[in-house]
Amino acid sequence: MTDPHPVTATRTPVQFDTDELVINMGPQHPSTHGVLRLILRLDGERVVDADVVIGYLHRGIEKLSESRDWTQIVLLTDRMDYVAAATNNLGYCETVEKLMGLEVPRRAQYIRTVLAELQRLASHLVWLGTHAMDIGAVTVFLYCLRERELVLDLFEEYCGARLTYNSRRVGGLPADLPVGWDRKVREFCDIVDQKIVDYEQLLTQNRIWLERTRDIGVISGADAIAMGFCGPPLRASGVMRDVRKDEPYAAYEEFAFDIPVGAAGDTYDRYLVRLEEFKQSTRIIRQALDGMPEGPVMGKVPRLIKPPAGETYHAIESPKGEIGFFIASDGKSLSPYRFRVRPPSFCNLQVLPKLVRGHLVADVVALIGTIDIVLGEVDR
Repeated sequence: MTDPHPVTATRTPVQFDTDELVINMGPQHPSTHGVLRLILRLDGERVVDADVVIGYLHRGIEKLSESRDWTQIVLLTDRMDYVAAATNNLGYCETVEKLMGLEVPRRAQYIRTVLAELQRLASHLVWLGTHAMDIGAVTVFLYCLRERELVLDLFEEYCGARLTYNSRRVGGLPADLPVGWDRKVREFCDIVDQKIVDYEQLLTQNRIWLERTRDIGVISGADAIAMGFCGPPLRASGVMRDVRKDEPYAAYEEFAFDIPVGAAGDTYDRYLVRLEEFKQSTRIIRQALDGMPEGPVMGKVPRLIKPPAGETYHAIESPKGEIGFFIASDGKSLSPYRFRVRPPSFCNLQVLPKLVRGHLVADVVALIGTIDIVLGEVDR
């Protein structure tokens, strides 16, 4: 009879298993800023590699736009980067205007610039608050959401909405500024300038913040360009690229402002660049309000928008980076023949695996926040 438990050679017990561990982070993880899934390969607590899995929020906005008329598409652009809907509106409308050769009134251009910079402030406030909270600074989150409410109040007074604004029209704007609105905007800019000092006192020299952000997720300027980084993350790596300066749109060429750049290209530099952008945004807004011209806010636009046959691409500087629209028209249909978006969140997200390699799992949370993604724009 065969012994069911044969005696085997004595083996030395293994105290630690050094095999790599593969785990899922998301898509429901609270720190992924949406339904983002990361497949992490870990050696203990250290990240060996990462795969980014997207597509959980796909709504087919590009395909929907090919079956909607040119005016209705403005509503769909609201739903991409829903933290910066006014910027999406602007990029789309300027692309159609470029395709049609429309001239937008100067007053409308100034107001568009003010709205775009208010939107940049609102978006950066969401970024700073959530980024700080991910790393443990809950107080900053509460402060930033408090200031963001003031921006939303201004948008609500202008266009009646607080998130998806539908705030632009092809050829201009839906309405002129409400009476006294410019005064409230100036007051808000004064408040933001004061609050930035508070944010800096809480974070900039905080030793915990420094340890969690310095030398974390370093990327050189050359690598950032090669991998398609754009916006504040690209400028933090020392590359002075900003569509507002390089390819001016709206009324930006009439205003003086600086483009902040970093040197180290780490999470801390990306924080400093965005913090400086707060100050530059209020600077632009004040110049626009001081020089606001009189006149109409809507150009001469056909009642039925039907661009001539052709195609065009136009990009602007959204809070998250360069957002571009490619539109093709056959000259016959009331809808675009082809509609394609170049989204900054999607382009910046592809750099995440490079950023997280070699860092701890806890740093992955900080690195997701530092590139400031919105999954509505990634999956669109």
